[in-house]
Amino acid sequence: MTDKDEEMMRRALGVGHHGDPSPNPHVGCVVERDGNVIAEGFHAAAGQDHAEVVALKEAGDAAKGACLYVTLEPCNHEGRTPPCCDAIIEAGVSRVVIGCPDPNPNVEGGGIQRLEEAGIEVVTGVLKAECEELIAPWAKYVTEGVAYLALKLALSLDGRIATRTGASKWLTCAESRARVHGLRAWHDAVMVGINTVIADDPRLTVRDVPGRNPIRVVVDSKLRLPSNSQLVTSARETPTCVVTTHAADAAAAEALEAAGVAVLRVAPTAEGRCDVLSTLKALAEREVVSVMCEGGAELAGSLLAAKLPDQMHAFMAPVMLGPRGKPGAVDWAGPESPAEAPRIDNARWELSGSDAYVHGRLRYPAKTRTSPGT
Repeated sequence: MTDKDEEMMRRALGVGHHGDPSPNPHVGCVVERDGNVIAEGFHAAAGQDHAEVVALKEAGDAAKGACLYVTLEPCNHEGRTPPCCDAIIEAGVSRVVIGCPDPNPNVEGGGIQRLEEAGIEVVTGVLKAECEELIAPWAKYVTEGVAYLALKLALSLDGRIATRTGASKWLTCAESRARVHGLRAWHDAVMVGINTVIADDPRLTVRDVPGRNPIRVVVDSKLRLPSNSQLVTSARETPTCVVTTHAADAAAAEALEAAGVAVLRVAPTAEGRCDVLSTLKALAEREVVSVMCEGGAELAGSLLAAKLPDQMHAFMAPVMLGPRGKPGAVDWAGPESPAEAPRIDNARWELSGSDAYVHGRLRYPAKTRTSPGT
């Protein structure tokens, strides 16, 4: 591995963030010769050319004898598109540098082995951690059959999400709201609890930035979703799904379906609520790779108690809301000690207008055991 390898892989990572390939992974590719980039590509959408093929088509005959950098191991199987390994071999590439291996347990035949058997020099593990982060949602989806989950919170300095009257618009500034819209566009689905819908009547669409609308998911065990809510009245324009239990009223479900809302039934908890892990599995079965939960406090608490969120995005406004006796941003029992609390690993703090924005992967420490008598 050389400094040039890292430089080119970093460029491939930047390219790889483009596109909307779900349920496939984000992948970036660069074709280089003598220190010059001659082509680059990314996987734009499922069913379209993979990143390697896009770059090789752009490179044309110049790919012969060149070095190809790709963030994910090239595929060696027939899926929606032909194997990328075949295209690389046919193009005459002499060297391939790979960021991270393919974690898909359902794929037979490794791309690395196929390329090496063809006489191509293969280098692996360049900026591996960054490349794994790029495909983290897809990796969880293909290895566990569960949608990757990000938890977004907007809260005051004292950890509240609304005033004593329940008012919450607008807690954070315009810059933060635009960032949230960008996060919505990045995820396949955005999820809220029924109490948030009843209190705020949100649209959950992408408006402040360019991007496509995610699927809107409401967790609603008793099917209380109002027929005149913005989510229901716009369900035929923007895909909308209600997750409920098998015990929910059939007539209410039929009325929602008639309005264009998909009704998804999952196993209930002992309290009769929607089981949150079953919800993420059911969404994954429908090719939803990534979900962002935007509240409310009860749903966020259930998810954290089950240790399900993979990532956190918290926007903290410089205001104090109180109120006495009201739940905070997350309504749950919580850990017994700070050492056992979920923590953002390598937390990234930024200013977002007048707000503080912290985000990163969540880590769940193991429960600390104390010896008798201590």
